[in-house]
Amino acid sequence: MGTALETRQLGSTGMAITRVGFGAWAIGGGGWEFGWGPQDDEQSIAAIEHALEAGVNWIDTAAAYGFGRSEEVVGRALKGVPADSRPFVFTKCSLLEGPDRTVVNNLKRDSIFREAEASLKRLQLDAIDLYQIHWPNPDPDIEEGWSALVELKQQGLVRHIGVSNFTVEQLRRIGQIAPVETLQPPYSLVARDIEREILPYAEREGIGMIVYSPMGSGLLSGGLTRERVAGFPDDDWRKRNPKFIEPELSKHLALVDRLRDVGERYGVAPGAVAVAWALLHPAVDGAIVGFRRPDQVDAIIAAANLRLTITDIAQIAGR
Repeated sequence: MGTALETRQLGSTGMAITRVGFGAWAIGGGGWEFGWGPQDDEQSIAAIEHALEAGVNWIDTAAAYGFGRSEEVVGRALKGVPADSRPFVFTKCSLLEGPDRTVVNNLKRDSIFREAEASLKRLQLDAIDLYQIHWPNPDPDIEEGWSALVELKQQGLVRHIGVSNFTVEQLRRIGQIAPVETLQPPYSLVARDIEREILPYAEREGIGMIVYSPMGSGLLSGGLTRERVAGFPDDDWRKRNPKFIEPELSKHLALVDRLRDVGERYGVAPGAVAVAWALLHPAVDGAIVGFRRPDQVDAIIAAANLRLTITDIAQIAGR
C-alpha cells in the first residue's frame, strides 16, 4: 500500500486526484524541439512505479512528448498494473511532429481522431481518463478541435475533456459548445501570470485545475546550480530559456535559498515547498511534477500533504 496522500476532486469530473501527479514530459527524452536531453526508459518506468507505490494516482503525458515515446513508456509501466489499482491517465493532442522533430499545431477533427487512436494504442488503454487540447493553435480552429473532443467523449474513447494553455476568452468560446471540465496552465513562483484572470475564472466556473511546471521546470527543485545549468545538453530546451540565463538565474537561485530555509523547518526539499506554494491557491486541485528517476520522487511528493503558514509564505516572498 502507498502512503496516504491527500486527494481533491478535480472540478466536476468525479475524479479524486492526489494533490501531486506524475508529469511525463521529461521522460519523452531528447532529440525533439522541447526535449529534456537523453533519457533512460528503464529509469522512467522505475520512477513511475515508485511514484505509484508512494500513493500518486494520476499521470499526465502527451503525444508530443518525444512524439509518442512518453506515452509508450507510460503504457509499458502500466501494463502489469491491475485495473483496480491503475492510476488515472491524462494525455493531450494537437501537437504533431514536423520537419527536424519540431512541433506543428493541428486542431482539425480528423487529425485529432487519428491522434486519439494512436495514443490509446501506445498507452494500451480502452479509454483515456482525461483528454486535453495541448495548445490553442491555430486559434481559429479551437472550436473544431473542442467539438472533436466532445465527440470522442460521446463515443466513450475518452472519459473527460479539458484544455491546456488557453486564455479566458478562448475558454469562453469553446464553453459555448460544451462545458470545459479541466484546465492545465503553467503556475509557479516564477510564472504567476494566471493569477490575474485565469485562476479566478476557473474558480468561478468550477473548472478543474491542474498546473504544470510548479517548480519552474526544475529551476526551483533545489538540485540546480549554475554549473549544472551550464552543463545542460544542447537538446535540453531549458538551455535557451531566459529564466535559466543571467540575470534571471541569480534571482531565481536566491529564491531557492529561501525555499530551502523553509523546507528545513519541515524536513522537505526546496522543490516540495515550491509545489506546496502552487497548491495553496483555492482554484488549484493538483500539480504536475516531472520525475525522471525513482530517487527524485519522495523528496517532492511530500508537497501533497505540506501546509505552509503565513510566516512561510512571507519568507518565500523575501519579506
